[in-house]
Amino acid sequence: MTTTHVTIVGAGLGGLVLARVLHVHGLRATVYEAEPSATARAQGGMLDIHEENGQPALEAAGLTEAFRALVLEGREAMRVLDQHGTVLLDEPDDGSGGRPEIQRADLRRLLLDSLPEDTVRWGHKVAAIRPLDGGRHEITFADGTTVEIDVLVGADGAWSKVRPLVSDATPTYSGRSFVETWLHESDTRHPTSAATVGGGSMMAVAPGKGIQAHREAGGTLHTYVALTKPLSWFDDVDVPRVLREFDGWAPELTALLTDTDVDPVVRRLHTLPTGHRWERVPGVTLVGDAAHLAPPNGEGANLAMQDGAELGLALAAHPDDVGAALAAYEQALFPRAEAATLDGTELCDLMFGPDSPQSLVDMFTSFPQA
Repeated sequence: MTTTHVTIVGAGLGGLVLARVLHVHGLRATVYEAEPSATARAQGGMLDIHEENGQPALEAAGLTEAFRALVLEGREAMRVLDQHGTVLLDEPDDGSGGRPEIQRADLRRLLLDSLPEDTVRWGHKVAAIRPLDGGRHEITFADGTTVEIDVLVGADGAWSKVRPLVSDATPTYSGRSFVETWLHESDTRHPTSAATVGGGSMMAVAPGKGIQAHREAGGTLHTYVALTKPLSWFDDVDVPRVLREFDGWAPELTALLTDTDVDPVVRRLHTLPTGHRWERVPGVTLVGDAAHLAPPNGEGANLAMQDGAELGLALAAHPDDVGAALAAYEQALFPRAEAATLDGTELCDLMFGPDSPQSLVDMFTSFPQA
């Protein structure tokens, strides 16, 4: 099969990087997205873009300079606290830019603006996909319309509609969830919380739980309250119920929950099996969470962009042999995704295991020696 047109389901970072890299190499792509517009919902908080995967992906997309213009200075600062508010580790932003921080929404807008105007088709929710002959597929959308396609890429996240074409794996609950809160204009309206978080990120962790926060643009403090609880525990969760789990914690930490300027949002964290992989299926593959969903560990967005860039480069290198391109991409994808998942599991153990927070401090302080 010749790479004549690539169809991408999902307008997240992985799918958009793929579309952009294909565009750079003169290949056409269409992205179908269920959301009605680019601004239909908030796009999450800060992302640190890594030297080994996210930054090379943006370089392959020809967007390094534009990306650097959107970086928020000083946000690489990081501190670890215990539940009493004692600072155990305080690392300032050294100015090296090794893992620059950017708002996810700004990065997504950069990618969208880099594509031809008609690339993303908003309001196209996938209802069903069926294989046709020769590695082609037919997508049926929720409005009843259909489209027949040559090359299909699932970039549609945890609950991917494309994944069942290649794998029987389904996400399972990780055992932990986040409750997200936001404090706006923190330097003037919430100065104690602003001082506690500092200029970048803050992690106050203990066995099975934690309060983590990032300083975003405009002085917003975006907090992720982590709890290791059964899935049903979060069905009717509210601030008082979550607060009881942090009885005895320093008030400057719990204020990140109680002083929220918007209603808390629960994020139930799911995962695919470690080492998830599939046999080669003609004309279809996956990127990002559709391929290797894992609990947040700082790598998800970076890996998704790396997936998109490497798949785009593979298709550009084998324009007359889609099968060879997809096989080469997946051969590299599977081991790196498994390694990242294992690293993420280890990080979660350090953050929320029995020796937390000292285990997390020990990890960070061992980096120079490593």
